[in-house]
Amino acid sequence: MDGLTIQQAAQTTGWSPRMLRYVEDAGLIEPLRSAAGYRLYGPAELQRLRTLRALLAEFDIGLTDVGFAQRLRRDPALRTAVDHWFAAAPRRPENVPAADWLRWEQDKHQRLLNANAHLAPLDAHSTKPIKETA
Repeated sequence: MDGLTIQQAAQTTGWSPRMLRYVEDAGLIEPLRSAAGYRLYGPAELQRLRTLRALLAEFDIGLTDVGFAQRLRRDPALRTAVDHWFAAAPRRPENVPAADWLRWEQDKHQRLLNANAHLAPLDAHSTKPIKETA
């Protein structure tokens, strides 16, 4: 065997097996697979896990932050959309008096929420619906 099992890797790195699966699902690491399909963590994967932990600690960020940064690097359309959002300045619609702008925005948000009431609620840190558990 040319690697550690997920249990062995968890013991070696201090990450739980569940977190190792999460890191893999986030696309931050890709362990090899045995012929039977078991994850195998070699020296490269162990190094990536060690340096990932150091990165998270040094910059006080979470795995989702690193996952999003990776997605920004790989998805030019997302990167462009985020760049445009940062560069955009809020502008009051011409037909809305300055004194009414706050109410107009509140009403607009409420209409959007009402129109999408049939959708699952959104996670506070994401734009993905919260998965309901039974």
